[in-house]
Amino acid sequence: MCGITTKWKQLFYDEVEPIKLKDPLAVFLGAIDEHEEFIFTYEDAVKLAGHSCPAVSGAYKVTEKALKALYGNEIPMRGGISVKILGSIDNGANGPISQVISLITGAAPETGFAGLGNSFVRKNKLIFDEQNEEANAFVFTRDDNGKSVKVTYHPENVPADEDMHELFTKSIVGTANEKQKEKFKELWQKRVKCVLFEEAKSLFSVEKLN
Repeated sequence: MCGITTKWKQLFYDEVEPIKLKDPLAVFLGAIDEHEEFIFTYEDAVKLAGHSCPAVSGAYKVTEKALKALYGNEIPMRGGISVKILGSIDNGANGPISQVISLITGAAPETGFAGLGNSFVRKNKLIFDEQNEEANAFVFTRDDNGKSVKVTYHPENVPADEDMHELFTKSIVGTANEKQKEKFKELWQKRVKCVLFEEAKSLFSVEKLN
């Protein structure tokens, strides 16, 4: 290894439980050995999104909870999961959230991998169900047995500091001083940590559908 890694400002990123999956396509094409696993961390989601926020952290936790509900003590199968997002791509943070879900599960929209013959298809396994709009609700289905769960994220239950709005406004328009900028970042990442470690009640609900 070259020894070069990202230097994070927030130390708690490294404390978030990783998500492990098997990926038969990676094995077939020689990226990993048969008994090895892909290990996704919250840092991977941050790199994908280019930032850390309650939507990105929520997406990570939604995916983690869905996989645990679907697979129990089994290692989940990346590429063997279909995902339905209840709403349009432009509703709320559905777009950025979908990218994190896709990264971890392998389920992809029309831009995804079309497969090798009839195997390893990832394309069109992540869809937006505009006819059944439901805020921050996501249905995950195992392709092998049809088992489904719906995970709903409740970001409205994340506590917000009373100074957040003012500090955000000053920071975005460029009138905040250095102390205010740092305070805003501190409060913002405090909300992220709350989501990742579920420091508030009723942030997620999981419903088995069949």
